[in-house]
Amino acid sequence: MTAKNVKLNAIGLSKEAYSGAPSTLCKGCGHNAIVNQMIEACYEESIPPEKIVKFSGIGCSSKAPTYFLSRSFGFNGLHGRMPSLATGALFADSSLIGIGMSGDGDSVSIGMGQFKHVMRRNLPLVYIIANNGVYGLTKGQMSATAEEGLALKNQGQNMYMPIDIVWEALVGQASFVARGFSGDPKQLKGLFKAALHHRGTAVIDVISPCVTFNNRDDTLQSYAWGKSHEVALHELSFVPAAEDIKVEYGKGQTAKVDLHDGTHIILKKLRQDYEPKDRGAALQLLEEANRKQELVTGLIYIDPNQKTIFDIDYLPPSKLNRVPDEKLRPTRASLDDINAMMF
Repeated sequence: MTAKNVKLNAIGLSKEAYSGAPSTLCKGCGHNAIVNQMIEACYEESIPPEKIVKFSGIGCSSKAPTYFLSRSFGFNGLHGRMPSLATGALFADSSLIGIGMSGDGDSVSIGMGQFKHVMRRNLPLVYIIANNGVYGLTKGQMSATAEEGLALKNQGQNMYMPIDIVWEALVGQASFVARGFSGDPKQLKGLFKAALHHRGTAVIDVISPCVTFNNRDDTLQSYAWGKSHEVALHELSFVPAAEDIKVEYGKGQTAKVDLHDGTHIILKKLRQDYEPKDRGAALQLLEEANRKQELVTGLIYIDPNQKTIFDIDYLPPSKLNRVPDEKLRPTRASLDDINAMMF
């Protein structure tokens, strides 16, 4: 393709400007689909790559940020500690859009404590958990999300109940909770677009099959099982602030969710008259889906008005990493007053 035929977005960038290093993940890995749809979402939303900062921990999933947005700053940290990195960086510059890339081991095994706390604080962060049920980087041990009774070669049989990431996100007070499937790229891209514009913690549990270690067709994190058991709650469309809403509204057919920046999410109901702003209904939905062994995907819960950690801590509009020293340090007189109080 010649340069004159390259399609540019609203800020004059090609899709190539949103790419990263060549992937070293296994061919067919679901994580590659996550990478591709994040590139598509950021390109189509015309977000400057320099406006985004990426965070990750340890695991195959945490390698993925290397493969998208090479022009964005990023930090690959310790196992399970990604939320702490994100909190510090986004406090330093709250104008940035944070994307945290994690896995089922990184977030709900060693990182469960940090996962729960970042949600209750509602840090503005797109928190993607690539969920494949195994520790792929360390040769396929079962993770905390592996289903009870799962038997894998050389790993024996899992005897424990799995952790449901979406359930934990709902109970943990996340203000945006969704589930995607890497085999459904169209829906995944819509969820990413909505999450990038959400002001708060947006948890997206992405069922992302491991084609090397958890590759049986009857396992709950396989492509075959996902394709045959996926139940989409709705068709999801993201509407930018400058775009007219061209949707026919009918009772029980569509729902519009307004976000803080003037953008909208349009949900076209497919399965039932479902209200994504009702946390209790979301929990009931998951209970029913788990009982029927259905893979429910889509936007499961959202509260666009929930206070963020920036609101709670009265963060000033100026960037903290740009505040001069004289405004950060107490004056000599104030220190003298404090010292005088001690005696």
